[in-house]
Amino acid sequence: MEDWIKAGKIAGECLDYACSIAKPGIKLLEIAEKTEAMIKEKGGKPAFPVNLSLNHIAAHYAPSTDDDTLFTEEDILKIDVGVHVNGCIGDTSRTVGNNKELIQAAEDALNAAIPLCTPGRELHEIGKAIENAIAKRRFMSIRNLCGHGVSEYKLHSGISIPNYDNGDKRTLTEGQIIAIEPFATNGSSGKVVEGKPSGIYRLMSAKPVRDMNARKMVAYIAKEYNTLPFAGRWLEKEFQRAKYLLPFLVREGVLHSYPQLYESSRGLVSQAEHTVIVKEKPVVTTKI
Repeated sequence: MEDWIKAGKIAGECLDYACSIAKPGIKLLEIAEKTEAMIKEKGGKPAFPVNLSLNHIAAHYAPSTDDDTLFTEEDILKIDVGVHVNGCIGDTSRTVGNNKELIQAAEDALNAAIPLCTPGRELHEIGKAIENAIAKRRFMSIRNLCGHGVSEYKLHSGISIPNYDNGDKRTLTEGQIIAIEPFATNGSSGKVVEGKPSGIYRLMSAKPVRDMNARKMVAYIAKEYNTLPFAGRWLEKEFQRAKYLLPFLVREGVLHSYPQLYESSRGLVSQAEHTVIVKEKPVVTTKI
């Protein structure tokens, strides 16, 4: 439990830092690299690359080494930070920038859901609270994104926590660790679809491949990241041929490549997230 608490504390502190430097004119790459460096300085490791998703992109945007994208005054930016300590994960996010009402809708939904993270609670009740909080501000909850169970070295594990009342009568249990993750949108569909590759990968199968350099890379990935997501740009610092080898390993079924996710009607999206231990009085590990 000590590692879960420590990971959550570091994640919360690093999210605060990332939000503090996310000022108009800064490159997304700078936010990511400074935040990931801070995670390591505090004694944790990234549980996934810092996600910096602008405007209609809801999730899975990690800047590449040559990414010159700037955060501007007109933008709404979702900052998603994950930290692990010995595989125990803290996962938290916040939205900054333009459209304060939409940003607050996701925060309201998160605040409405957290008190419901108690033993015996039916999952659809949490989804209903999230959906209602967002609807009060006249926005839509994104239905095909959800919160999730979290376990050692597994960012999405076990159950899904709906962001609307989906009728799921399964219940939470004492001591479960979950991430509550509402997404709100001013779009017309309330759904996300897949877009371009994000530059985020995850090891699926450490099966042997013919290329010697690829084998070395797979061994490195297994040792450094286990089954957690990682950034392609991290590998480029260790392997000269990483840009070639990563797509090759995806084609071979060794790696999974995450696509960017965007609201299908190109509506703006806000996000808020905390990691919670299910108890009669829920413990929010990522709240500082």
